[in-house]
Amino acid sequence: MGELSKASFIREYRGKLFILAILLICCFILSFALGRYPVGPLELFKVFASKVIPFEPSWTIEVETVIFQIRLPRILAAVMIGAALSCAGAAYQGLFQNPMVSPDLLGASAGAGFGAALAILLGLSKYSIALSAFFFGMLTVFLVWVISSSVKNNPSLSLILTGIMVGSLFSAGLSFIKLVADPNNELPAITYWLMGSLSSIRQQDLLLSAIPILLGLIPLMFLRWKLNVMTMGEEEAQTMGVNTKVIRILVIACATLATTASVSVSGMIGWVGLVIPHFTRMIVGSDYRVLIPASMLLGASFLLIVDNFSRLLATQEIPLGILTAFVGAPFFMYLILREGNRR
Repeated sequence: MGELSKASFIREYRGKLFILAILLICCFILSFALGRYPVGPLELFKVFASKVIPFEPSWTIEVETVIFQIRLPRILAAVMIGAALSCAGAAYQGLFQNPMVSPDLLGASAGAGFGAALAILLGLSKYSIALSAFFFGMLTVFLVWVISSSVKNNPSLSLILTGIMVGSLFSAGLSFIKLVADPNNELPAITYWLMGSLSSIRQQDLLLSAIPILLGLIPLMFLRWKLNVMTMGEEEAQTMGVNTKVIRILVIACATLATTASVSVSGMIGWVGLVIPHFTRMIVGSDYRVLIPASMLLGASFLLIVDNFSRLLATQEIPLGILTAFVGAPFFMYLILREGNRR
């Protein structure tokens, strides 16, 4: 890319990315003010500033507890998970050249659900449940890759078909666990986990998930220009000097790492990685140099907004998976109808 075209590219999309960043900041601040114990922006600023500049507090200890022990971990988790799922979905859609692709295409969510259900059935601790979900999510995609690698022709199609097969096996295992689980204690816990929630997120959960999520997202940011080449097709990418096999492995590994780490602490949260990349394309276009960071910003804002609604719509929190389906399914139907009418 020449200097002139690069400068025009930066000017064209810098404003849109800036607006999306401002939207995320506003959602971040507003999330502290919503709930049964609201914290205003000025009070929030003073509490955070007091950690850097010591001065006499004008707030109660309960305010600090709400901010640092309850709200902040949950808000940061929503930002990380929303960004991770959206980025992974955009990367998968570019890699497989298919707009119907989502982060659980290769069975990561099915494996994670099986791992979490198995840990709950065995009566393990909360962190053991998260680790089991992470392990089985990664194991599922590894099995998919090993099985599909024996197919030499059409590697993308073989990955998708193998992912459906292996994911179905783990889904069957999950169904069996639900069948034998105690209907009074274990089965409700499994069902609630599968619906997705951030209500139990604490600081330790952030440390558990932040490292693998960042290890997945950072390489995808560096690989985003190569995703542009991959969308042209296998042969075209190879003629331009791109090692498609290596790029495919890196993208799948990073997207799976981010997705599995997210699911392991939040449970199943569907539609984010499928719908948000589509909505982002309507704003910034299909250039992955912009689409990847824009998807991360918009996905983080979206999950923050949905999580706020989950806390406020009823006296009991509504699982995130239910709300994302209510929002995502109608929007995706609109996209299908719009594309069909264009043709």
